Amino acid sequence: MSLQGEIEAFLAATQMSVTRFGRLAAGDPRLVMDLRAGRQPGPRLSKRIRAFLAAPPEWKPGRPGGAGSAAASSAR
Repeated sequence: MSLQGEIEAFLAATQMSVTRFGRLAAGDPRLVMDLRAGRQPGPRLSKRIRAFLAAPPEWKPGRPGGAGSAAASSAR
């Protein structure tokens, strides 16, 4: 499976947003959108993404303090 396919499968399985994935995996919130638009990651970035996919952090959709939560809204 291609790296893009692995990322898409991960996103579908975890329900993680594309921007959160990009931030956590590579420090780039536009990563997935850029890959979908044709960006080709270099060998270092590919290795970093594959390492993230192999051992992702514990994460649950809709956790407290997330972008859509009341805690995040009141903190602004």
